[in-house]
Amino acid sequence: MVNVELERVDVVYVLIVDDRNKKILMVQNEESWSLPGGKREVGETLSDAAIREAKEETGLDVEVEGIVNINERFAKEHDLFFTFRGRIIGGEIEQGNDIEIQKVEWKDIEQAQELMPWYGNLKALISNSARYLAE
Repeated sequence: MVNVELERVDVVYVLIVDDRNKKILMVQNEESWSLPGGKREVGETLSDAAIREAKEETGLDVEVEGIVNINERFAKEHDLFFTFRGRIIGGEIEQGNDIEIQKVEWKDIEQAQELMPWYGNLKALISNSARYLAE
């Protein structure tokens, strides 16, 4: 039975793939490596939050093209993790404005898989796509 009193927190991530070099853009924070992302703010759509978080953490302008994965966790809060496929449309890679980010790097898919085992098969995830519509 799930504790219904837990606060729900929406967290978004952006999967940005360099198809030519078979690499994934990742960020390192104080604890681990992950995809660029963070919490959705009040009044934001999930896609707007993903675009904002990618910019803050990497310096890149992205557009999102659909959801590729959803995970859920019950801990201190009820966390829902939405991973969007993203495409770079501008900007330059830099640490961005997020002081928690230590590095922004392209990682081989195999290395990304090791650093983020919770995604399961990243190669399969790259080709996933589900429609996302914010109304």
